[in-house]
Amino acid sequence: MARPLGILMLCLGNICRSPTAEGVLRARLDEAGLAARVRLDSAGTGSSHIGHPPDERAIACAGKHGIDLSALRARRLTLEDFDEFDTILCADRTILHDARMRKPRTSHAQVELLLEWSGVGKKDVPDPYYGASRDFEQTFKLVDAAAQGIVERVRQGRL
Repeated sequence: MARPLGILMLCLGNICRSPTAEGVLRARLDEAGLAARVRLDSAGTGSSHIGHPPDERAIACAGKHGIDLSALRARRLTLEDFDEFDTILCADRTILHDARMRKPRTSHAQVELLLEWSGVGKKDVPDPYYGASRDFEQTFKLVDAAAQGIVERVRQGRL
């Protein structure tokens, strides 16, 4: 069997969008019987939440949909991530720009916008951190749609 595709979900603090995206994609790949084909993780470009669990509102929202994020812990994007992962999927254009600026010239990792790469559209996943529970639900819906698109890409071998 070939080496699993490495996908890293990336946002600012790694406590809202990227851990939600990691958890949802992990669940959708498992449901599709494709979990062994992808190695997942998430990170943030910032360092203010390193070691913290996801935001309690992200945990609650994902939990309502049967997905447990509680074991995840925030970490910061490292230079090694650009070698360890084949694809780094960014929550928004600011994160995309930051990640591309950090990417070493020798890295072959794709650094892309999450929703665009997964076929959802050319838009950002809004950061729900300063919002209410409905904002976390919106984030969940967007990353769930992205996860469905990624599952199809994995299923069809379009990676």
